[in-house]
Amino acid sequence: MNRYSRDQIAARVAQDIPEGAYVNLGIGLPTKVANYLPAEREVFLHSENGLLGMGPAPAAGEEDEDLINAGKQPVTLLTGGAYFHHGDSFATMRGGHLDICVLGAFQVAANGDLANWHTGAPDAIPAVGGAMDLAIGAKQVFVMMDHQTKTGESKIVAQCSYPLTGVGCVNRIYTDLALLDVTPQGLRVLEMAPGLSFDELQAATAAPLLQGE
Repeated sequence: MNRYSRDQIAARVAQDIPEGAYVNLGIGLPTKVANYLPAEREVFLHSENGLLGMGPAPAAGEEDEDLINAGKQPVTLLTGGAYFHHGDSFATMRGGHLDICVLGAFQVAANGDLANWHTGAPDAIPAVGGAMDLAIGAKQVFVMMDHQTKTGESKIVAQCSYPLTGVGCVNRIYTDLALLDVTPQGLRVLEMAPGLSFDELQAATAAPLLQGE
């Protein structure tokens, strides 16, 4: 089965981020999006540890150990960028000042419920971080994730079985198999990996899918 690479997913998300948007990129795969934003497009990247105006990852050997994102990865700061107290950062998130947040997920339900912080395992770290604040505070929530788990189970489900991060908060899902919109009618397929049929995609998805516009 043909699949998009993680870099292809990141590049596709970057296409959908408009000029002038204030955007939070979550820990993990979403951080790749910064590397695919066109240089001529002004986008303000926010990190929950207190950064606004992040640029792409630094070149090897040019890392600044005092300049990191929420995932402790080295980042760059564009001209005019700023760093500030994480209390102010969370006020930005909770106050509805972010246009888009891009998050990873363990599961997304057909109605847009998001589970991205805990699998219910007894030895899992009991910390949600800023995901709940982002999921509810951002005007749009984009999710980037593999379509299936390593054991082949669908991460897109009729109803989440993991603890929820947010209820009905996801607007769009980007996976290695497809691009899906969450609509009142259900999950609508906008794009599929090359050579993948709708029937194959549906077979890999544990929630009903809709075709077309």
